[in-house]
Amino acid sequence: MHHLPLWQIPAGADPGTRHLPGDIRRRTHPDGPVRWWGTVAGGGVEGHSPSSGPSSGGPRMIRPSCLLASALTAGMLLSTAACSNGGGDGGGSGRTDSPASPASTVPASPVAEEPGAASASPSPSVRALTKAEARAALITNSDLGSQWDESKGVAAWRDALLKSKVDASAFVTDKGDAEECQKLLDGLYTEDLLGKPQGAGAVTGFDDSDNDAQMRYEVASYGKSALDTRLKWLETLPDICDQFTAVNGEGDRQTVQVVSTGLPDVGDARQGFRVTMSGELEGDPETLTLDFAAVRVGDSALSLTNGGLSGTEHQSTEQAVEAGTNRLKDVLAGKSPAPTQG
Repeated sequence: MHHLPLWQIPAGADPGTRHLPGDIRRRTHPDGPVRWWGTVAGGGVEGHSPSSGPSSGGPRMIRPSCLLASALTAGMLLSTAACSNGGGDGGGSGRTDSPASPASTVPASPVAEEPGAASASPSPSVRALTKAEARAALITNSDLGSQWDESKGVAAWRDALLKSKVDASAFVTDKGDAEECQKLLDGLYTEDLLGKPQGAGAVTGFDDSDNDAQMRYEVASYGKSALDTRLKWLETLPDICDQFTAVNGEGDRQTVQVVSTGLPDVGDARQGFRVTMSGELEGDPETLTLDFAAVRVGDSALSLTNGGLSGTEHQSTEQAVEAGTNRLKDVLAGKSPAPTQG
């Protein structure tokens, strides 16, 4: 007797295979979700095999309704396997496999990375100075000259001039520049133009008795990335804040000018500028001249302000930068700084 053929489903993709749809991207955040798309395992669907019935003693006929149910079941599974292999969020080709040929296995596609995502190497940890190392990296008055002594206190002009507000009405074309200039004055007053240190720091101060000037000198750990960002911002200030007006709490108006200054070619990166504030102070004409300098060495930096109402000696700024960079490099290398030459 001729038997009807059994219904079979072509083998699907390898059940262990998983791949990503082509339109799925890993988000920049490394902990973001990544959607995986798995293939559906194929396998045969058994039909009714011819056998002898217990009552008839002969082969049992397969009813047409059973054949129809098997055909419908096989068709649904074929559609499921085809969608799994070709579909997925609208990114597939829409092609389905014919029942007469084996179902092709879709190869795993690589994850497409956005620039700077998981492929980027993590930033190294900050080489944080200890308190003792920061103190050892400070310069002394012997690095500056015979006229410099240890500071005896903060000069009165700090509150009278640096604690001023920018006159934003003069910034006609770009009000945002007024905000940047205010950040400059605030940073000079609060002495944090390089931002908040991530490690220990140390500060020292000196008075120039001959020129009625003061120098504030600081060493601290900040992190390379944070320092480079700050130095790039400081570099823009002579252009953005080349000249503006500031008003102190007493209503005294000052014309402020910011110009770039040169520094010795030391350290990994550096930035320097000079701020001049000219106007009246308590009814008398006054001019404050103030150097600012910063040098990055690895994750750490030195910074200083130098000046006063009688002007500033830029040579002292350069001496402090050069001597201080050498001391900081020695400390970071685990060495004792060389003795200061008087």
